[in-house]
Amino acid sequence: MEHPLKEVIKKCDMAIKQEDFDTLMNYYTDDAILVVKPGMIVRGKEEIKNAFIAIAAYFNNSIVPTQGEMIILEAGDTALVIAQTLLDADKDDSAYSMDRRATYVFKRNSQGEWLCAIDNSYGTELINQ
Repeated sequence: MEHPLKEVIKKCDMAIKQEDFDTLMNYYTDDAILVVKPGMIVRGKEEIKNAFIAIAAYFNNSIVPTQGEMIILEAGDTALVIAQTLLDADKDDSAYSMDRRATYVFKRNSQGEWLCAIDNSYGTELINQ
């Protein structure tokens, strides 16, 4: 049986592709953080939404994220997701890798829904920066 988080992440990827950032914010905790790029972290849904709007613009409104291999480590209401995140876009000169080893932390809320608390598509690459 596939872990329900895989479906949540697919829905997030679809919302990013469709630039439906209001729907995307439904999958984040109120105090979530997003690593925009090495050295730049935003906090909270409003800042995260604004960052995704800027990221979409950076990639000429053509970004399509998908997930490759994924490992989910779950303990109680917390899950660590280690994923191969692939980005496709109509932009040839990105300064950032389009094939990443992401780390995400999800928390399960009182309704049983998984929400992203830490969104780090750069994974351990942050150490090298």
